[in-house]
Amino acid sequence: MTPFGREVRRLRTERAITQRDMAQAIGVSPAYLSALEHGHRGQPSWELLQRIIGFFNVIWDDAEELQRLAALSHPRVTIDTAGLSAEATALANRLSECIGKLSEQDIQRLQEVLDGAQKAKPPKKAS
Repeated sequence: MTPFGREVRRLRTERAITQRDMAQAIGVSPAYLSALEHGHRGQPSWELLQRIIGFFNVIWDDAEELQRLAALSHPRVTIDTAGLSAEATALANRLSECIGKLSEQDIQRLQEVLDGAQKAKPPKKAS
């Protein structure tokens, strides 16, 4: 499941809306909506994202949050380390190998480390 799919499902169930009803309203099949919620489909198109935002009638911060979650929700990620250090490339490959074995607690700790690094001064690129 992706962050976006989890949020769409939460909004839909919170409002007691079936997948079939929502899918019909936004112009997709129930199977596609199910796949989107479960993370078997990539990021929704901009147009579909806008229809989902309109369907839930969310504004401002909630709409921005859905957009942010959609941007974070591609289930098949590619990390481009070209031009970065050998250590950065090794880290990307290691994460690729290990991510399926990490506990939710480990994932949370890694996210906290990355959040802290993002707030810090940007690192220099390797020459």
